[in-house]
Amino acid sequence: MTSSMRSFNWKFSQVFGERQPGEKVEEIDIISAVEFESRGDYLATGDHGGRVVLFERTNGKDLRSRKELEHTDSSVTSRPLYSYKTEFQSHEIEFDYLKSLEIGEKINKLRWCASSNNSLFILSTNDRTIKLWKVSDHRVKKIIEMDSNAHISSENALLSEKSFLTDQKIQSVPNGYHLEWITKKPKSTFPTYKESPKMMFKFGECASSRCRRVYSHAHDYNINSISNNSDCETFLSADDLRINMWNLEVGNQCFNIIDLKPLDMEDLVEVITSAEFHPAYCNLLAYSSSRGFIRLVDMRQSALCDQNARIFQDRDAHGSRSFFTEIAASISDIKFAKDGRHILTRDYMNLKLWDLHMESSPIVSFKIHEFLRPKVINSLISFFHLPSNGFCPCMG
Repeated sequence: MTSSMRSFNWKFSQVFGERQPGEKVEEIDIISAVEFESRGDYLATGDHGGRVVLFERTNGKDLRSRKELEHTDSSVTSRPLYSYKTEFQSHEIEFDYLKSLEIGEKINKLRWCASSNNSLFILSTNDRTIKLWKVSDHRVKKIIEMDSNAHISSENALLSEKSFLTDQKIQSVPNGYHLEWITKKPKSTFPTYKESPKMMFKFGECASSRCRRVYSHAHDYNINSISNNSDCETFLSADDLRINMWNLEVGNQCFNIIDLKPLDMEDLVEVITSAEFHPAYCNLLAYSSSRGFIRLVDMRQSALCDQNARIFQDRDAHGSRSFFTEIAASISDIKFAKDGRHILTRDYMNLKLWDLHMESSPIVSFKIHEFLRPKVINSLISFFHLPSNGFCPCMG
């Protein structure tokens, strides 16, 4: 083992910052969602307190192709480093008065959208409401040195300028916003900060966030998935029984494309656990269920996608199947690979890689919690539920 690999230490943490042994961790600080930007240049995290924190990669990337990296004998000399960029409060606690239900602020999912005009766009969702955020960088000028004896214009002298008085008569623009004093600059006879010759500045970057759109009132059950389409215009949102498709520019209307809700809820046999658009074909999407099925859907077939193009199920799973093992086999998260031909699924005990041309079994399975296998049934009996486990592949 090389020295570089020995220095690569993994650390498990559910919160940011260093914690002392035995220090109490507040629930609102626990991380609930993690998402890499498509190139790996940015990392977004959400927590139980409704906050979104963005990190930016600071060290250079290896621009060699994957094939070249696989054939090289040299080990990775540096690991990726991410530094804090900005954070914002995405969601607050809400209350649904029609259902007398409190909606928590916890961030369930984050998804990066296509960048535009040097700005970042990201979707975030809690149990009911999805929001589109825009994060932009601005250059700010900071004073690092100045003459302490510099004269400062008084407020009365500034307001007495003729240019300010005449500009107050300008009519408001048609959109209702009043652009105050933008056509003229005051010609003050007093020196100001800007005119001081003994002043030094430095320029820095500052990121600001703004909510561009809110998508709400479309789900009766908790949202478990959001996914951007390759057309860069639409995205989907999924809850336990329905999948809706939205336009990024329209917040008050969506289209229901999949509905699993039966007329009688006693006939319900499975729920939707995750959904994902194909990375290249905007008409294809896949969703998983609590029974361990993966369904590939072609939206060109009908407006309501009640017919499946393909159904994937691990029919070669060893061992007898029971009520409890079926619950443990429930797929909690799915992701398309970047090539669009493979799907990665996550259940409680396994991580499985599927080929879209093979419906009967995955091409490879990775056991995750093998040491917990003897305790699964006891855990199910005690708690009757399993936590929703996800994964976050980096495509960079």
